[in-house]
Amino acid sequence: MSKPLKQIHLAAHFPGVNNTTVWSDPAAGSHIEFSSFAHFARTAERAKFDFLFLAEGLRLREQGGKIYDLDVVGRPDTFTVLAALAAVTDHLGLTGTINSTFNEPYEVARQFASLDHLSGGRAAWNVVTSWDAFTGENFRRGGFLPQQERYSRAREFLETAHELFDSWRGDEILADPSTGAFLSDAKAGSFVHTGQHFDIHGQFNVPRSPQGRPVIFQAGDSEEGREFAASSADAIFSRYATLKEGQAFYADVKGRLPRYGRERDQLLILPAASFVLGDTDAEAEEIARDVRRQQVSGATAIKHLEFVWNRDLSGYDPEGPLPDVDPDLGEHTVARGRAQVRMYRDPLATAREWRELAEANKWSIRDLVIETGNRQTFVGSPATLAGTINDFVQADVSDGFILVPHITPGGLDSFADRVVPLLQERGVYRTEYEGTTLRDHLGLAHPDERHDVRSAS
Repeated sequence: MSKPLKQIHLAAHFPGVNNTTVWSDPAAGSHIEFSSFAHFARTAERAKFDFLFLAEGLRLREQGGKIYDLDVVGRPDTFTVLAALAAVTDHLGLTGTINSTFNEPYEVARQFASLDHLSGGRAAWNVVTSWDAFTGENFRRGGFLPQQERYSRAREFLETAHELFDSWRGDEILADPSTGAFLSDAKAGSFVHTGQHFDIHGQFNVPRSPQGRPVIFQAGDSEEGREFAASSADAIFSRYATLKEGQAFYADVKGRLPRYGRERDQLLILPAASFVLGDTDAEAEEIARDVRRQQVSGATAIKHLEFVWNRDLSGYDPEGPLPDVDPDLGEHTVARGRAQVRMYRDPLATAREWRELAEANKWSIRDLVIETGNRQTFVGSPATLAGTINDFVQADVSDGFILVPHITPGGLDSFADRVVPLLQERGVYRTEYEGTTLRDHLGLAHPDERHDVRSAS
């Protein structure tokens, strides 16, 4: 007896805080005007996507002490954008990345509870940590936290936020729903939390929201991040979208759930995935090659190489050979404020491997970065994309995908019009929304009234 087909979850990531967007395309639009966000969200809702995902950039990026001019220059406040989108959508979930290192639990809990009310139960929180002094300089607490302490703070941050969400109990009639006036002197919203990172008490002033708590996403890939997700998250924003890597990650994280008393369907794994569509597979491959060359300019290639070499390589020709000098293994100063973390664990080994690849394939610096960097996850005709996405989900690579188009805001339109109907015909994707909240869309239960963040046994 064959197992039933899994239903595919799809979401849309508004590009930004990355080098995905092809700015030179005439169809590319603004990353700050509300019309771009509204177009993107309405397309996702038309395609019956679970949610829209909005990343967060807390500071303009720098390299070599200069503002990065190869990327999106900024982003309006996440909560402001999501609240505005709640007014122009009816079903689409609204997911925001909010940092647990440079925020406070009361403030973030209040904002998400408010968003959940305003949207009728469609809010989600992607809980992230921040490791660099570069970002920290914008906040009262400058500097960075060691990795273990970052996750310790994040765990307690989420635990504290849950206590705030749960401080309004649903079994007590506290207020007249039409006026908000109190009907009793019950201790609505009372909380006390004393821990390593937070010592707060008072009263939470936002009543229990439609979902009880926002859906919780987590995006870390370290050992600490995987455990944090297995213990506390509803979904993971994963970077593993290929067959073998995706299956390994899926099996690893799902296998951690029993120790926290959780079932496999209580945590969804949703990798980010880019795509290129063409009328035929050959046409899509040709378009994909052009897109990658537009995403990786010569200047971008040099900047990328500097992360490994930890040197100023601005004097090198991006269309020429790789540097013959080895990476500098001293303090990482090229990416200002990121001295404590290297993007590549062994720069010497990476440089050696890249030189061998470049020599064997006669690649320039730019060619190498294009070929070794992130490539489009799905490339092909609509039928090819629909088939591959379905095959991956049924093979437990993921529970679905968070799609990241390279054109903003219209890059999602073709997928909605040409791929989604094929998935619906296969019976693996919804034709209509069946619920009203994001938890309904994701198949997640409403949380218990009592706080239930679990610790490892």
